Amino acid sequence: MKGSFLFLNSLVLAALLTSCSLFGNRIKTLNEKEVSFIVENNFTIELLAKKLKKKNLIEKEDDFIRVSIDNNLNDKSLAFGKYRIKPHTKLVDLVHGFTKDKNGNGNNEEKVNVMIYKFRDINQMASMVESCLAIDSAELVTYLVKPSTIKNLGLKDKRELSAIFFPKNYKMYFDTDTKEFVQKVKQEYDAFWNKARIEKIRAIGLKTPSEAVTLASIVYAEQGKNKEEWPIISALYLNRLKKEMKLQSDPTFKFCWGDALSGTQRLLEKHRNIDCEYNTYKISGLPPGPICFTPKEVVDAVISPANVPYIFMCATPDYSGRHNFAVSDVEHVQNAKKYQLWIANEEKKKQIK
Repeated sequence: MKGSFLFLNSLVLAALLTSCSLFGNRIKTLNEKEVSFIVENNFTIELLAKKLKKKNLIEKEDDFIRVSIDNNLNDKSLAFGKYRIKPHTKLVDLVHGFTKDKNGNGNNEEKVNVMIYKFRDINQMASMVESCLAIDSAELVTYLVKPSTIKNLGLKDKRELSAIFFPKNYKMYFDTDTKEFVQKVKQEYDAFWNKARIEKIRAIGLKTPSEAVTLASIVYAEQGKNKEEWPIISALYLNRLKKEMKLQSDPTFKFCWGDALSGTQRLLEKHRNIDCEYNTYKISGLPPGPICFTPKEVVDAVISPANVPYIFMCATPDYSGRHNFAVSDVEHVQNAKKYQLWIANEEKKKQIK
């Protein structure tokens, strides 16, 4: 008799479980198109159900809560992050997607694109990151400039921070926090600076990866269009460093002005005369840090400089973005006059129009 009772109980339990499973499979989301949805950090199952209902993704909150309970989704197992909900997703699949996996991410949580561009500094970068991840830009900057962070990153001071950010598309989960974000960027930086590249920077007379990126940032700011010039411009600046000549790079003093010189074609003496630790018309050697975020391929070109004797460069009098290089100041002055005359003529043409 007792055995029969246990058998009947098992049958009832199995029927209930089957009923729950069928219910979760039968009810589907209402969306006709794929929808992006964010589960925020403070969400409970009840609040999640309300948000799904508000966005017209589900018909009844109770249905979602019931399927969540049946499939062990609760406030603790709910994964904060960004999701894409496909049209007419079964509720049981939706619930499974929101559930944490062994790494603490949602089973269907998606990674987002975090694009690092040719930013001028970490403030610009932090603003972009805030638009992609659940990270506050001010919090990110505060974390980066902490002495302990600077030390852990192996940098001299906060002016070198731009050196660790290589422009690229980083794939990260939306709920990546500040510390994890910096760690992922640093992993990319450390992987790039292998033994062979470290030997190259020492061979060209530089001391640290940060110095190499700083030089590369100047080269990139001088030439962002024609990559064949990168090793040549690198050699030119390294030649000046060896001769203990000031680099006299226009992008460095432009960096000092922020956005004030945007669109200015003719750079004048009054612009170059700014007192600033990045102005290589005023300081000797390299500036204290990069003047922009610089791609890996530029850094590679810079640490493999061309074997050329050039000391001077001037833009060619056309719209090619290329340069005329020179060894003597006499030749350089001639190149500069040709360029200035061309600029003056181009400005006259615009006035006539």
